[in-house]
Order: sequence, then structure tokens, then C-alpha cells
Amino acid sequence: MAEFVDQVVLYVKAGDGGNGCASIHREKFKPLGGPDGGNGGRGGDVILEVDASTSTLLDYHHRPHRKAGNGKQGMGSNRDGATGEDVVLKIPNGTVVKDAKTGEVLVDLVGAGTRYVVAQGGFGGLGNAALASTRRKAPGFALLGENGDEREVVLELKTVADVALVGYPNAGKSSLIAALSAARPKIADYPFTTLVPNLGVVTAGETVFTVADVPGLIPGASQGRGLGHEFLRHVERCSTIVHVLDCATIEPGRDPLTDFEVIEGELAAYGELDDRPRLAVLNKSDVPDARELAEMVRPMLEERGLRVFTISAATHDGLRELSFAMAEMVAAHRAAKPVEEPTRLVIRPKQYGDAGFEVRRVDEHTFQVTGEKPERWIRQTDFANDEAVGYLADRLERLGIEKALAEAGATEGAEVVIGPMEGGYVFDWQPTLDAAAAHQGPRGSDNRIV
Repeated sequence: MAEFVDQVVLYVKAGDGGNGCASIHREKFKPLGGPDGGNGGRGGDVILEVDASTSTLLDYHHRPHRKAGNGKQGMGSNRDGATGEDVVLKIPNGTVVKDAKTGEVLVDLVGAGTRYVVAQGGFGGLGNAALASTRRKAPGFALLGENGDEREVVLELKTVADVALVGYPNAGKSSLIAALSAARPKIADYPFTTLVPNLGVVTAGETVFTVADVPGLIPGASQGRGLGHEFLRHVERCSTIVHVLDCATIEPGRDPLTDFEVIEGELAAYGELDDRPRLAVLNKSDVPDARELAEMVRPMLEERGLRVFTISAATHDGLRELSFAMAEMVAAHRAAKPVEEPTRLVIRPKQYGDAGFEVRRVDEHTFQVTGEKPERWIRQTDFANDEAVGYLADRLERLGIEKALAEAGATEGAEVVIGPMEGGYVFDWQPTLDAAAAHQGPRGSDNRIV
């Protein structure tokens, strides 16, 4: 069974808002008590929160569907419905959230405690007490609660580490992490022993930093060959790249210099890693022939501007010098890095003209109205209640939709769609309807609705 998952598709559904309540206060000797229906409760949110103790997305791989609680319905005596329970999903530090349909990056979550509302709960509907006015003293209707957001997102983990160890399988990256830190990765003498990135914490003097082993890099990894393409993204957050080169390999056509050039080619093909400082580590110097090869290759790597260290992860030879060199580069990066400030979430609502809506002529007899306000009002309306429909007509007229339809060329009997063409609310437009007329008649009815 997998223990490490770094990419999952998550289906989230926020809670629906509760419906408002239509109620009239009833008390002895007070026949005109007035409306006292409470508002519906708000639906719960689905929230992603960075948790320092979480290191994998395995839980969401097994349970990809998550839903928040619904808001409760309002009640009489001005009692509002309870708010739905939020669902807080703990995710690892360095998780990128993308829209599953468009691939758009929604947010990059870094830093323990950082939160992002991935699905917002629906608003509760207003009760008739909140809808009362001088023109409508005792409404016989209430607004419906709105549906919560429902979306499909991709969670992609990019390991947050200071140093990335890259190299061929069996170059000794896992052994090096085990020798430098308290990490105990699986180590064996066959290719692709390491199937998941390993992390280790290293202390060198006063500098404490993390080292990540990026497994599976082979020729063609950036194009999807082998395991490298799955884990190359873990290098993106690292400030320093360390090439671990195997000086004791017996595979034909391989040597430390060729391995270095192949891995560099894969990093270049992946992109956005050219500015990272590099170190070269000639490993397995405890093997006699390997030490001789390391001494031959060392000047060639230094000519490329690299600091080169000859080490043995098995005997710990040269590890102290290597750890302090890595610490020096990490400290320099941290000193040059600007002070991080909390990310500000800027909300830019979509614009539908100056009035908040847009009227579009579909064909000779069909018109479409889109906009946040009219579409939201449609969702809030109980179409089984004539008075509620009349209230909707009042709101649409005050927004200017009736005037805009007339200007767009709509005539009596024209088909008007509010919202998307598929699934929107459709009605026949009657321009002679006096939407501004005061409501008359018993509660729950409207003499303008025929």
C-alpha cells in the first residue's frame, strides 16, 4: 500500500444555506403580531489548512470526496437557523491547489497555519421578518438558501526543502541522507529502490536545513520516462542542487561526468532551475577504483564552476566538509531572500456592465440575462409562492433589467433566460407588467401573477 502520495484530485462540496422562515407572531390579544420568521443558517465552508505534522496527501487519495455541513432552516419567533459545520482539511506545507478543469493555479499554500477556503458555503435565505418593509408589512414568503460551492481541484505537493539531491538511481542519495541526518530511508542495491522523496534534517554549525532526495532521475525523465517526471517538481522549492555522482558504477556508457551532463539536461528540460547554485558530490570513494576515478573527474567538474567534494556515504568520509558547504549556500540564500509577508487574497468580482448584469440577444425571440445579482435572486426564489415571484419581479425591475430588455428589442411574449442557456430559469416576458405596483391581496399571493 502506498504511504506517500503527492498528487490527488479532490472533490469538495460546501454546505447549502438554510431556507428562511415565513411565520407570523401569534399571541393572545395581539391579532396583528407581525412577521417573525428567522433567517436560514449559512452553509459550512471547506477549508484547506497547512499542517506541519502532515507530510502526504494519502488520506485524500483514499477519501477524495469531502462535504461540509448544511445550514439549518430559520424558525418562528425570530430564531435564526444554525450555521453548518466547516470542514478543515489538513494538507502538507508546499501544496499547490489547481482547478481540475482549467489547470489554473488557485493558490500556493506555504507556511504552517495558512488557510484557503476552497469551497464557500451558501448563504442562508432571509426570513419574512427581514423582508418586511413599509410597502410589504407582512410578507407571506421567505427566501430560499443558496447552494454551497461544488468544485473539483487538484492538490499537488511540492516538497519544501533547502537542498535537493539529484542523480541516477543507486548513486547513493538515500545513503547520503541517512549519513547526514536521522532519516532512515530504504536502501538496497537495485535501481529505483527509492520510490518517494525522502527528507532529512541536517545541522551544520548554527545552520539547520532540510535535504530532499529526488528519486528516479534517468534520461528522458522530464518527458515522463521512469519516475523522475513525477518528482522533478519537488526540486522547484529547493535553493541548492547537489549532484550525487556514482564513481563506482559498472554500467557501460556511464561515468560521473556523463551522469552529470545527463541530469543537467533533464533539469534544463524541466525548466526554471537554471538560477539554483550547484554542488557536485563524487560518492563511493571507499572503493579503490572509485577514488582514482574521482580524482580524474574532479578537475573537469571544477572547470564548469562547481565546488566538488569527494565523499563516502558508507564510511562518512568527507561528509563534514560537505554539510558545512551546503549550510553556507543555504544561509546565503536565506540572507538574500526578502522578508516574507502574509499573502493577501485579492478578490476581483466579475463585471457584467455598470448595472451588474448583461442582456444578450440570442435570436429573434430569445434573450439571455447574466449577472451575479439576477442569477442569485433566481436561486433564492420559491416559485411555488406567487408573492415570492412578485418580489423577484420587483427586484429585477429596480435593477433595470426590464428597461434593458426593451432597449435590446424584446417584445411581449419574448423568451427570456436568466442564467446559463442550459439550466437557467426561462419565462415569457410581459412588458405591460407593472412591477413597481404595490402588492395587494392575501399573503402568499400577488395579483400581478397570472
